[in-house]
Amino acid sequence: MTVTRERFEQGMTYAEYKARMTRNRERLEENERTVELSPDDIAFFANLPETLNVLVITEDWCGDAIANVPILGRLAAESGKLNLRFFLRDQNPDLMDQYLNQGIHRSIPVFAFFDAQFHPIGHWIERPAAITAMQEKMLANLYATDPAFAGIAPGTSLAVLPDAARTRLMQAFADFRAETRALADREVVRELRELIAQWLSNRQEG
Repeated sequence: MTVTRERFEQGMTYAEYKARMTRNRERLEENERTVELSPDDIAFFANLPETLNVLVITEDWCGDAIANVPILGRLAAESGKLNLRFFLRDQNPDLMDQYLNQGIHRSIPVFAFFDAQFHPIGHWIERPAAITAMQEKMLANLYATDPAFAGIAPGTSLAVLPDAARTRLMQAFADFRAETRALADREVVRELRELIAQWLSNRQEG
């Protein structure tokens, strides 16, 4: 299945999505206000040869979405070259199942880019690869050394963790985000630029 202009236009604008959020809107908007974009990054997107359409799949409970959607929002606002439409993951399985992480996981956020004629350019999922590697290392150390996780297998669902372990895990994620935010934000922009630069290169060759 391909994404058509008609299906894309059924999505919410960024403002409409934020208005519908029932949780974490303040965090999302604070991230949007404070993300640091370099003049070079803004210029890269502002100088694109055409406005790109970006389909965003998200949910307001997802930490990675709250961290990374605001970066795309700011890039769109600053460059004027990204036309965003938002879809909620759990209400749009037809879209979500086209962008499964590793072919099996419904990871979000998803940023799927299309040119003006809705030819697919590429898509980006969840978080930067470097941050995923760092997070996995942090979690492995946490499960191995923190008494709250004694006897608990790594990867155990948050929903079934004992209260002490759940609280500790949530705090660990918050600390990790605070410590890595500047790097993570830069990596998001770098990976998005890399994705679009590849399209530009292919476009010139074609």
